[in-house]
Amino acid sequence: MKPIKQQKAVIVILLSNIFIAFVGIGLVVPVMPSIMTEMNLSGKTMGYLVAVFAVAQLLMSPISGRWVDRYGRKKMILAGLFLFAVSELLFGLGQHVSVLYASRLLGGVSAAFVMPAVTAYLADITTVEERPQAMGYLSAAISTGFIIGPGIGGFVAEHGIRLPFYLAAGIAFAACAVSLFLLKEPMTKKQLAELAGQTKESSFFGDLKKSFRPDYFIAFLIVFVLAFGLSAYETIFSLFSDHKFGFSPQDIAAIITISAVFGVIVQLFLFGKMVEKIGEKRLIQLCLVAGAVLAVLSTMVDGFLLVLAVTCFIFLAFDLLRPALTSYLSKAAGKEQGYVAGMNSTYTSMGNIAGPALGGMLFDVDINFPYLFAAVVIFIGLLLTTVWKERQPIKSN
Repeated sequence: MKPIKQQKAVIVILLSNIFIAFVGIGLVVPVMPSIMTEMNLSGKTMGYLVAVFAVAQLLMSPISGRWVDRYGRKKMILAGLFLFAVSELLFGLGQHVSVLYASRLLGGVSAAFVMPAVTAYLADITTVEERPQAMGYLSAAISTGFIIGPGIGGFVAEHGIRLPFYLAAGIAFAACAVSLFLLKEPMTKKQLAELAGQTKESSFFGDLKKSFRPDYFIAFLIVFVLAFGLSAYETIFSLFSDHKFGFSPQDIAAIITISAVFGVIVQLFLFGKMVEKIGEKRLIQLCLVAGAVLAVLSTMVDGFLLVLAVTCFIFLAFDLLRPALTSYLSKAAGKEQGYVAGMNSTYTSMGNIAGPALGGMLFDVDINFPYLFAAVVIFIGLLLTTVWKERQPIKSN
């Protein structure tokens, strides 16, 4: 295996693919209200369109994880990028709600293809010692895509509300072409055949059952806790800030952007060193403690600067938690990189579905309840780490 410094070109392509996918997702956020008005869609329909994406990703992730091990990382990345491009193009062209549902369905499948494949590819070309740094870069690429996407989408939408979808499709098609010619499959045919033999008899429910193994299950539960807490926090944040503090859309956008940029900078420059110093498990525990405390603190602070400070650090806790979990799981996975990355995506999807749904219901009861409940869930995740028996990582050759 080449050192990470000699893999720079490949890593840049992989991170660019993830970055493009998440820019594409964020690109369309500013125009969704306009699409809703133009097509006379109800709020319920818009909610279903979000849910279709998450459910498709949830159902497809364990299957795609097995396919990553059976058919190879490169093929799944290409398939994911191509489907993502088609889904964005369909949404841009769609004049009937059924076309929009088909688009979101394909989008969820594409996300289920790309994330496990890129994660497994990165694990294949890095050593155990290099992996935390690589996973930190991956998390930073995702976060940066989310930050930049809405801004680009808002600018492009001035020239037509359908244009962001066409732009996202064009960029994804270009990324697919670049990956086709420049990426090489990291697994040999013999290695893929061995993995295919191991996964041939597996099934959706079999994979879920396998995820209950002691060396995986607690980590997967914490993945769910992370996704639940983050999605509940982000979904309610704008409503909470508007109702409680009277913040303007510009204030809310500024807080989210500054917090996200802060998290990306720490991921890029400090994450690898933090893992090296205290290890993934200890970092995960520290992030869970911080997340629970800050979620409660969010209900007590007042004023723009205090809200900004709390939001910066809770986003940072989540931003460090994600790559720490991914790095731990990739080390524990051994040769099952595709399977583990797929289940990582599955548990993330479950959290992304449950978090906003419960957060919205609790918000209607009491404005503070979503954050307090998120704190409870995060604290339960922390308690789980006390019975966490770490699997010894398999050294890379």
